[in-house]
Amino acid sequence: MPFPYTINPYRGCEFGCKYCYARYTHEFMELRESLEFERKIYAKSFHKPLFRAELSAIPRASHIAIGTATDPYQPAERRFRITRQILEVFGSQEGRKISITTKSDLVARDIDVLKTIARTNVVFVNMTVTTLDPNLARLLEPMAPVPTLRIEAVRTLAAAGIQTGVFCHPVMPAINDGTTSLEAIAAAASGAGAHHFSAAPVFLKPCAQQVFLPFLEESFPQLAERYRERFSRNAFLRGAFVDDLRERVQAVREKYGLEKGPVDYEPEEWEGEPQLTLFPLAPEGA
Repeated sequence: MPFPYTINPYRGCEFGCKYCYARYTHEFMELRESLEFERKIYAKSFHKPLFRAELSAIPRASHIAIGTATDPYQPAERRFRITRQILEVFGSQEGRKISITTKSDLVARDIDVLKTIARTNVVFVNMTVTTLDPNLARLLEPMAPVPTLRIEAVRTLAAAGIQTGVFCHPVMPAINDGTTSLEAIAAAASGAGAHHFSAAPVFLKPCAQQVFLPFLEESFPQLAERYRERFSRNAFLRGAFVDDLRERVQAVREKYGLEKGPVDYEPEEWEGEPQLTLFPLAPEGA
């Protein structure tokens, strides 16, 4: 993974995405029923002084990713505000690199603290948009905000100067993998001021298959057997589909002037040593 540290303010996710790879996290608590992941949401205890102490042991140049196994802006955040409290601590830090990945327009609520963070740290937001079709989105991501709200959140964040991108994750064969669909998302992202765009193929570990395959049988019965056969051998797709997707996504990025991913920048009020770059410079003459 491109980050050594992660923060997940909640365990479980009410959005209930049919393809969710993170359902296994409930298994560590002996919760084996696949649907418990979206029905039993655990809000983690949070104590600002203890969090600051823990941060002090983490190198400032290390990338800290928020929302890798649960959405940090799912409905529980409106009540518990744990994600916002975490961000408030980062607002008093300097020289850190923080990313947030979400499917929720609620992230725009925290523009004030995100702007504070961005003045002395590198921070970027990744908004997941798998389709602009509201009907397909409701099937795939039953409780997540509709795609138009997510794109508007990208617009709001970008207008506030927050580096924001759009992730089409995951791309599912014969469901949302068409070039027309990818171009529509990229065009909307570019129009909203997004900085980067990426797309990655679906992967289905056993915990995800327990939900996704029955979903296919109900909503896409013509695809169910093909998926079952393909993912019975490996949780990850390999070969021509992945190669073709990579090429098409790159072409879409170039068409709409989007970067492949977020980039480091020099925070306007950072007065310490220069920020570390994401990649070391190649030796002269290399």
